[in-house]
Amino acid sequence: MKRSLDFSKGQRNPYAARLKRPVTIRLDEFTVDYFKAMAAETEIPYQTLINLYLRECAGTGRRLAMQWRNAKRGAA
Repeated sequence: MKRSLDFSKGQRNPYAARLKRPVTIRLDEFTVDYFKAMAAETEIPYQTLINLYLRECAGTGRRLAMQWRNAKRGAA
């Protein structure tokens, strides 16, 4: 092995901006099972499928249709 390496002609990684960041997320069992079943059908890792789905939602600006219930005043 060389004692020193010459990086003068090196290039930056063109994919560096697309690197993924590891996160910890808690998903319910049904959701994980759903994506694992889809992964078995498509032969794509389930984490990749979850990432693709979330990326599509973020890219299209999709939002959940949910409503929060108003808390009753005076309830303990």
